[in-house]
Formats: sequence, C-alpha cells, structure tokens
Amino acid sequence: MTNMPLEQALPSAESITRAELDNGLIVLVYEKPNVQSVVISSSMAAGAVQNSPAQAGLADMTAEAVQRGTQSRDFNTLHTELEMLGADLFVDAGRFKTGFGGKALAEDFPTLISLLNDVMRNPSFPTEQVERLRGETLTALNYYQQDTRYRARRAFYETLYPEDHPYHHSGTGTIETVESLTVDDLRAFHKQYYGPKRTVMVVVGNVTAQAVLDVIQSEMGDWSNPDQPQMAKIPGRPTVAELRRVFTPVPGKTQSDINMGFSGPSRHDDDYQAAVLANSVLGQFGMMGRIGKIVREDKGYAYYSRSSIEGGHGPGAWNAIAGVNPANVDETIEDITNEFKRIATEPVSDDDIENVQSYYTGSLPLQLESNEGVAGVILRMETYDLGLDYLLSYRDRILALTKDDLLDAAANYIDVDALTISVAGPGDGS
Repeated sequence: MTNMPLEQALPSAESITRAELDNGLIVLVYEKPNVQSVVISSSMAAGAVQNSPAQAGLADMTAEAVQRGTQSRDFNTLHTELEMLGADLFVDAGRFKTGFGGKALAEDFPTLISLLNDVMRNPSFPTEQVERLRGETLTALNYYQQDTRYRARRAFYETLYPEDHPYHHSGTGTIETVESLTVDDLRAFHKQYYGPKRTVMVVVGNVTAQAVLDVIQSEMGDWSNPDQPQMAKIPGRPTVAELRRVFTPVPGKTQSDINMGFSGPSRHDDDYQAAVLANSVLGQFGMMGRIGKIVREDKGYAYYSRSSIEGGHGPGAWNAIAGVNPANVDETIEDITNEFKRIATEPVSDDDIENVQSYYTGSLPLQLESNEGVAGVILRMETYDLGLDYLLSYRDRILALTKDDLLDAAANYIDVDALTISVAGPGDGS
C-alpha cells in the first residue's frame, strides 16, 4: 500500500470479486498475495431480533452450541482438528445477524471451509454440551447482576425502548429465559434461520478468487433452506416526550454507573456519518472528547466516561456512560446533559471538525492493514448496501461534512428534555 496512491490500494469493485451462488449465498473475495493466511468473515440473518421475549438468548445460545459438536465430529474431534491446523473458527450471534468465519494458513483454506460448513449445517446439539453451555451462560448472567455497568445498561435499554421493541430485550437473555430454553428450541432456531439466502461470506488473504469460489461451491453450493425468512423488521425510533430517570440498586458496591441518552441513527440514515463525527467531538476524540474532558480530566468525577453511537440496522442508542463515585452522580449527569445540549445547539469549532475529519480519514489505512480489518470493512459494505466502491469516495465524503451538517445531525436525535437516564449503584438513588 505504501508504493501506490491510497485510492489504488483500497478494496473496490475493481479488486473485489463478488459472486452469488444459485442458493443465494453471496461470496466476496479480496486477494492479498503478500500474506500467508486467509480470513473468512460472514453473516446471516439469525440474530437476537428474531427471538421472542420469552426466548431471549436463543440466537446467542444456538450460535455457541453449533460449535460444540456436529453429526460427524464430537466436540473434542472438532477442536482437535482446528488445533492441528493452527486455525480458528467462530460463530457469534449479535443483535441483527449471526457472524461466522475463521482464520487459517492459506493452504488450509479448503479444510477450514469444510469444518465451517459442517458446523453451520450439521450441528448435533449434544445434551451434555448444551447443559454445560447453559451453566456457563447462567454463571455469567448471575455475575452481571452484581455489575453496575451492566445493570445500568440493561435498565437504560428497557426504559428507552418499549417492551414490543427488540432493543428492549437482552441478546444474551435473562436467567429465566436461559433456564427455560431446550435442546429442541435450539434445533428449531437452527432449522428455521440458518441457511444460505442473503448470507454473506467474505474471504481475504493469499488465495485466488476462482479457487475460493470453487471450494465454497463444492462445500456449500448444495446448502438450502427454502423456509429461511428475512431478518425481522426493525421498528423505528421510539417516541420519547419527557425526561425519564431510573435507578437500579446494587447493594455492596462502591461505584455507580450512569448510562444516558437517546435513540440514534441507523447505519442506513443519511445523517449517520455526520452524527458519528459529532459524537466523536462529544465523547470519543482524544481523551474521550468533551465529556471526558469535563467529568474525568477537569473535575475528576469519573473513572471512565465516553459516548457512542450504536448504528446498525435500526435506531440504536446514542448514549453516554460514566463510572463515578456515588456522591458525584447528579453532578456528572448535569455535566453530560450540558454537553449533549451544547453539541446539538452550537456548531463545533474549526479545530474540532478538522481533528475528527483527520482522524477518520487517517485511520482508514490502519483498518486495512490486516486481513481481518479488510474483511470487516468489505462485510459492512455489503451488509449496508454501501457499494463496493464505497472506500474510494470515503475520504471526500468525510471532508465534505460541514459544521452545520454535524449540528443538524445532533439536533435531529438529541433533546435534553427527553433524556433517558439510568443509574445503577449502592443506595436508593435519592
């Protein structure tokens, strides 16, 4: 990449091979002959949004369980084969999609695809392994009950989003829902949602596109699921007309955690990128932006503090978080509220916008230094219909954003009179 202009080195329609198999599986290949390895990064519409509230955690548990044994390989056999290759394989459920893939030496790519194909299509859901997985999940959920950051986050989402909104519910599930899930539930979820239609596989590394397509066609070309549904429709932003504050007591703790904010843009919204830059000024750039400066550096209230925009396929949260001494909760909330109001009512400075534009344009080449980074970027380009030439104009689009664009985006989502504020910690919240 250092021997040619950046635009020529960026993955684009000219250098990415895209093919759709007859079964609907979409394959994208980016050749990197100067490395020894190959990375697979994939996704399909089998995320937590497909779960009913009574079965919260089902997508997550299914994704973990498919790696615990197949019809032809028990748990030990599967993982021994991976270890002998020095390869990695993963299946991981998120809110919208289940991601899957792996990494191996380029010469072992056919074997990695064979193992991945077996895991995705032929899981055996062995009872002993499922029960072990359930125990691990319940242990984590019980631990989370004493984690003030987790409790503040959960209460924030449950307060901001109504019960009929998928964002209201935890992707990991609750103690009650995880206890109730059965092996048959996992099998049924796998049978319904795992399949090739609209599933995207990205392959990056020391491989040729034709060889990759030949291997995937041979291993996965006969994969079918005629009843595989589309991803569940995501409702729009919830209507919030007033400030709401909720407190979750966690006895015995010495720290309080704050999670506060609004529903924000989806990745598909036109003002998403402007909102991301505005958020960088608010609580990301440097030492966590303006929020970090005032509540952590200047006043020393917070052990950590930052803001983020979730994005994704639906109206994820635009929120700020902080861990503070319980005595400083109200002052921290007031300071963060003022910074939310400021970013939505006052244009950022010339230095602010130049700094965040420089960061986002300058960090792009760093994202593309590894196979994993390239695969992740290409997967997002395909997932959000950004186009394979998205990166070629990325720098110009970032530099074209103005202070008014950032202000308008912030004002579109931020209303301090309709804040959702969640605090978890010791005491009674008074």
